[in-house]
Amino acid sequence: MEILSIIIIFLIVLPPLIMLLVFSFLAIRTIVGKSIGNPDYPPVKGSVFNQLLYLNYLYDYQTEAAKSQPTYRLLTLTQSEIYTTDTQNVEYVLKTRFDKYSKGNRNQEIMSDFLGQGIFAVDGDKWRKQRKLASFEFSTRVLRDFSCSVFRQNAAKLVRNMSELAGLGQAFDMQNILMRNSMDSMFKVGFGIDLKCMEGSSKEGDMFMKAFDDANEMVYWRYVDPFWKLKRSLNLASEAALKRNIHLIHNFLHTVICTKRELLTTQGHMNVKEDILSRFLVESEKEPETMNDKYLKEMILNFILAGKDTSANTLSWFFYMLCKNPLVQEKIAQQVSDITTNEGKHENVEDFVAAITEATLEQMHYLHAAITETLRLYPVVPIDGRTAMEDDILPDGHKIKKGDGVYYMAYAMGRMPKLWGEDAHIFRPERWLHDGVFQPQSPFKFVAFHAGPRICLGKDFAYRQMKIVSIAVLRFFRLKLADDTKTAKYRTMFTLHMKDGLCLYAVPRMSRN
Repeated sequence: MEILSIIIIFLIVLPPLIMLLVFSFLAIRTIVGKSIGNPDYPPVKGSVFNQLLYLNYLYDYQTEAAKSQPTYRLLTLTQSEIYTTDTQNVEYVLKTRFDKYSKGNRNQEIMSDFLGQGIFAVDGDKWRKQRKLASFEFSTRVLRDFSCSVFRQNAAKLVRNMSELAGLGQAFDMQNILMRNSMDSMFKVGFGIDLKCMEGSSKEGDMFMKAFDDANEMVYWRYVDPFWKLKRSLNLASEAALKRNIHLIHNFLHTVICTKRELLTTQGHMNVKEDILSRFLVESEKEPETMNDKYLKEMILNFILAGKDTSANTLSWFFYMLCKNPLVQEKIAQQVSDITTNEGKHENVEDFVAAITEATLEQMHYLHAAITETLRLYPVVPIDGRTAMEDDILPDGHKIKKGDGVYYMAYAMGRMPKLWGEDAHIFRPERWLHDGVFQPQSPFKFVAFHAGPRICLGKDFAYRQMKIVSIAVLRFFRLKLADDTKTAKYRTMFTLHMKDGLCLYAVPRMSRN
């Protein structure tokens, strides 16, 4: 009986004791060797694991922390993670000392399952080679003209879909429509195939889109989950779900690439290759061993992440802000009407959108300012950073150690009164205009498209797509939130998705065929 009692007590006491020992070990490991209290290093505001408590509103938490301390750090088991809104530090890391700051092993380990060896996840020669190839392809007129044609066609489809919903007088999820629109555009430009997400006839496309967004969120969890490696090795919980999503994503893209390769083989190389994948496949023939299907799959996956999320996320927040600021919405609609006078004679949306020229887009200074103001407050990538390859001292005087991460907080930076004035929290497109003409800011202050040698190659493409869609939507509709009292929230992930969608009404501005 005594033995049984001892066993029972042992079973009751041991698990909590083990847990206590584990957490004690983690706490000691996190603190030791981090120069806590040393004023030469950024002040400590806890550990990265504390962020689990604020995960649902993480970027706002970081904003408040940065208002009192522009540069601070959180501790991990092995190093410190420095967070900054200081533009000097941002320029130093992203440009001045570019070669001394890399993605780092931790970032690459976290992202590699999802993004592989794509351009967003690698450094050094791998990055330079992809950057050079992508830079050349993105600079070609063929790709620019082809992408603009796709953007126009899909903008017309989007307006047609909205017309049907507006005719029924029902509210709808604008973010979902924008995501489908953007996914269709990216697959057409990226792969040269019609995914038909907007038409609701692509079950595979819908599965891919959901798996893609869920994987994005699950991978981001790894930054605050100290047990993610254990869960991955045991294939448990979020890591098991992530593995399934990544498997679906990679299989889908592998099928697309193989099909495209076969198509190009049968068609030959007589025609101009317009989509990105076709151009990369032609280029891969020069280095078949290096630029194999796996390489192409990972490279194109990174471009989908950039292209789809940049436009769809930004437009979701943009239309949300226009609903919250109806005077701005009407001012943009008036500019669209004034500048597209000749195009306006076309009541048919396809004719109207097809008549939007590059010159039309260039004249839309207020629209450009409003989209940029949206990106200031709701950047596509709310936080990003690098890893120090050697001991260093940041321009603000804080020391960092080799292996420390240095993260710039784009979301927080857009809300810093020190950078944007006391009205930094207010949506005001006029801050970007001088005598009605758009005036850009330093990319190290406005970091929505990154900065330095790794600045976003698709920036101009993103603006073109967003402006074409905005012109089409605001020419034909006035937008109203279904619930004006509701404040939009975000999902905490690599890119700033709007949580629970964007439910609104579209009120026709004019009759159309």
